[in-house]
Amino acid sequence: MSTQNGSEKVVGKQAVGIVGLAVMGENLALNIADKGFSIAVYNRSTDKVDSFMARAASELGAATGAGHVFGAHSPEEFVAALERPRRIIMMVKAGAPVDDTIAKLRPLLEPGDLLVDGGNEHFTVTERRAASIAADGIHYLGMGVSGGEDGARNGPSMMPGGPREAYERLRPVVQKIAAQVEGAGVTDPGPCVTYIGPGGSGHYVKMVHNGIEYGDMQLIAEAYDLLHNVGGLSNEELADVFTRWNESELQSFLIEISARIFRTRDPEDASGLSFLVDKVLDSSGMKGTGKWTVQDAIDLSVPVPTIASSVDARVISSDKEGRVRNSQILRGPQPRTLDGAAKAQLIDDVRQALYCAKACSYAQGMHLLGVASRTRGWNLPFGEIAKIWRGGCIIRAQFLGRIQAAFDRDSTLPNLLLDPGFVDEISVRNAAWRRVVALGASAGVPLLATSGALSYYDMIRRERLPANLIQSQRDLFGAHTYERTDKAGSFHSEWAK
Repeated sequence: MSTQNGSEKVVGKQAVGIVGLAVMGENLALNIADKGFSIAVYNRSTDKVDSFMARAASELGAATGAGHVFGAHSPEEFVAALERPRRIIMMVKAGAPVDDTIAKLRPLLEPGDLLVDGGNEHFTVTERRAASIAADGIHYLGMGVSGGEDGARNGPSMMPGGPREAYERLRPVVQKIAAQVEGAGVTDPGPCVTYIGPGGSGHYVKMVHNGIEYGDMQLIAEAYDLLHNVGGLSNEELADVFTRWNESELQSFLIEISARIFRTRDPEDASGLSFLVDKVLDSSGMKGTGKWTVQDAIDLSVPVPTIASSVDARVISSDKEGRVRNSQILRGPQPRTLDGAAKAQLIDDVRQALYCAKACSYAQGMHLLGVASRTRGWNLPFGEIAKIWRGGCIIRAQFLGRIQAAFDRDSTLPNLLLDPGFVDEISVRNAAWRRVVALGASAGVPLLATSGALSYYDMIRRERLPANLIQSQRDLFGAHTYERTDKAGSFHSEWAK
């Protein structure tokens, strides 16, 4: 055997290939190797290959065996190192970099080979690429991967979509490397991966996952804002509250890490008294999946106000300079601080409101998945989707077990909020939810997503809405016609002057 990059090169072929050694690709490659699969890696910048091989030698050690991981310095060397038919996972930035990667690999591949895009790509782009490369007899999967750096290394949630036979070739690998939901109290254990459906459905489900994530994060941020600026909770108190919440029906990865954030001191403060979260600039970024979720929801006529509000909140937050200017001009109430029994009541009210608003965010996301599935003929497995989101991914939460159970009871459920379990849960928490929204309005604390969720709930539960006036207006100024409640047909009227 010869040596390369500090590791021995095996004469045989590697079982899986990874292209792209940024944070996600590097950690996914180590995860694959840890689970017993030989792997070849390639990166456009070959110094990344060398640094990865050094890390692999350090982390994997002799337990993986000589030649278990092979670092290639060219596309030709990479493709040649893989057993046929090849299985290649691209962990490359979405857009042009993926197209460039495909262009380099395509002439080297053979019919029956499999390309997997593990990035966050728009589902229509995935379908375009799949159709193009299918002309060469090459299979293509769009696979959403969630869980961040830690998930990629130790077990992500994965959402592969494309030809079923292509997924079956990848299944032995992804079932091993996925997060595993198991242990005491877990019903229906198993890996956090399943076949999503044909076409771009895998990337679509990951897109909606991220849209729900946007909503979840904004709802938690609004809870923090109200508790901190009206409840007067210190960071230590917030950490304690979120820790308790993580032992309740709100248990989730995002609640857990929020508690950790509130406990973290500023490492640049020698006194050790200040907290890092207070030094972080209040301007949120986004990478597009939340926006894509809202855009497709509009195209499919599906209301997603909680998710849309969370996107709007990030956009507003990004204009820090404008908000500083506006704060000197625009008038409104200043948050007042509660204490004693009122403070304790607020904490409990916010907990219940967060649960209700969270249910609405998931309901909107699942409704969108349902309409997209019917419109595009995907036949999405909603219960399975909720199941694979229970571990590994960013939105993993106890809550998802209830969602899985709801769709297991009724796979045609038109809206998650109609499940009897959620009907009862929200009914119990309804008054607290309304108190929180009212308090936010009176105190001048914006609850864009929380109040949007409540308005969504109230709109879908009302038999009659004021849209009759809107239709009347449209008919008056544009002769758009209207329908009547008392007889069938389309009507236009000459309205009074």
